[in-house]
Amino acid sequence: MSASSRADLTYQSLRRAIIEQAVKPGAKLREDEIGGHFGVSRTIVRAALARLHAEGLVDIRPKRTATVAAPTADEARAIFEVRRCLEREVVAILARCWSASAKAALLAHIEDEDTAGRRGDHAGAGRLAGEFHIVLARLTGNALLERYVSEVVSRSSLILAVHGRAHRADCSTAEHRGVVAALDAGDEERAMRLMAEHLQAVIGRALPDQASQDEPSLTAVLARYGAP
Repeated sequence: MSASSRADLTYQSLRRAIIEQAVKPGAKLREDEIGGHFGVSRTIVRAALARLHAEGLVDIRPKRTATVAAPTADEARAIFEVRRCLEREVVAILARCWSASAKAALLAHIEDEDTAGRRGDHAGAGRLAGEFHIVLARLTGNALLERYVSEVVSRSSLILAVHGRAHRADCSTAEHRGVVAALDAGDEERAMRLMAEHLQAVIGRALPDQASQDEPSLTAVLARYGAP
């Protein structure tokens, strides 16, 4: 595997572990432990952590070990305010450029969500539920909009990890199907209303949560994310 491939694998694996909440907010991300697991230099690890920091997923402070970000309640409110605005625009754009291929892509993604939920992969189902919104943004053809939606969706996963209740895949997929059905019917107003209601349900899960105990070591978690 090339150096660039190892660097991307390190970044993607860490990002997925964070979004799936396998590595909890506040957890230390030791460069030597990560580098040893992936067989990469500290330079590559630092580059991966810098990318995650730019996305708001990792906190990096001078002379301190990087940690998974832990959004405060005020930060959570600000992130969801921005997310509401962005996703409203996503739905409006998609309503104007809706196509059979967009419908097929979204329904296929929802089926992946359902499959993950049925097999008990709750972390994967939660990640896919968030990625549904990124797929929506990607289908607008606006790369900048996709980037911003991807960032707020990723940060939302941290908010739910810090403040939230457990994800219910059956609720998300039903709500996602409703948005797709409204878009397919050409009902932009209904699609926007359903998206707003869906996001409100996501926000409603951002409630105080019991602190988790007996968390696995970083090495044990990353062992699940080492395959290309």
